[in-house]
Amino acid sequence: MPHHTICPARRHALARLAASLAAPWAASAAAQDKYPAKPVTLVVPQAAGGANDVIARVLAQRLSEQMGQSVVVDNRPGAGGTLATAATARTQADGYTLLVTTDSAQVIAPALYKAPGFDPEKDFAPVAPIARAGYVLVAHPSFAADDVAGLIRLAKARPGHYAIASAGNGTLNHLMAALLQKAAGIELMHVPYKGSAAAATDVAGGQVPLAVQSLPSVMAFVQSGKLKVLGVVNPERTPALPQAPAISETLPGFGAAPWYALFAPAGTPAPIVTQLQGEVQRALTHPDVLAKLAAVGCEPFAGTAAELGALVRADRAKWARAVKETGVTID
Repeated sequence: MPHHTICPARRHALARLAASLAAPWAASAAAQDKYPAKPVTLVVPQAAGGANDVIARVLAQRLSEQMGQSVVVDNRPGAGGTLATAATARTQADGYTLLVTTDSAQVIAPALYKAPGFDPEKDFAPVAPIARAGYVLVAHPSFAADDVAGLIRLAKARPGHYAIASAGNGTLNHLMAALLQKAAGIELMHVPYKGSAAAATDVAGGQVPLAVQSLPSVMAFVQSGKLKVLGVVNPERTPALPQAPAISETLPGFGAAPWYALFAPAGTPAPIVTQLQGEVQRALTHPDVLAKLAAVGCEPFAGTAAELGALVRADRAKWARAVKETGVTID
């Protein structure tokens, strides 16, 4: 059989032609592969000024610097965080619209609302935990009790008389207050607000005597003496306020450590989820991020997407029991 050979000069010419034809295709594929290629939005399903908003803004600033792309926070409060969470679940799963949320909106709301509009496990891909926040029971400085034991004495003498503010029906501080009342055997009058900032302002102003609040929402008021801390809601004392006793010191076994985390709509490409997980973990080692979180009573909570997924499953079951036990409703 005849044996055909291609002369070296022709072989080089063909190679150059193939390379020139492939170049535009390779460039467009590389552009698609480069993430992020445009600004990224972090949807926060709570009002500005609360813990989740503060944490999201600290993270957004650092991610912008790390990824070389603008990362913006979009506050969309309402219905205990369910409206924005459901809307984010339906956005394009391309890594450009993400959710920074707290356990109250992600795993407690589905137990409280008959139709929350989303399934926390099916509709979202966990990306990474971000932080845990200190939560405190605060009072106006004029309130007659200075600690939880004092509050229990007052409330038992006048059931339903003392009002306690929350960031809204079905929010974490609403549920924490309900759990506190159940544990202490007392009855307080619930006053829901539209967001933590509004509730904290009214307690500091003396319109309502009590509130369970995240430290980022009330740290400035506590430091200026406009609010006093009756007890820390977390299972142990918080490093941000080492002198403030944990409620568990009066009511053994009481306490919860709320978390904040990053989620993407289900179906987001795995390489993007992996990249974002790495970016968050990297951000949580940066001195500036650590300092800003500590300043508002938060601690970094680094972990993997798989660990966050396991936490969602475990906490969903735990809080569903708590909602049942307390009888909290969103009416």
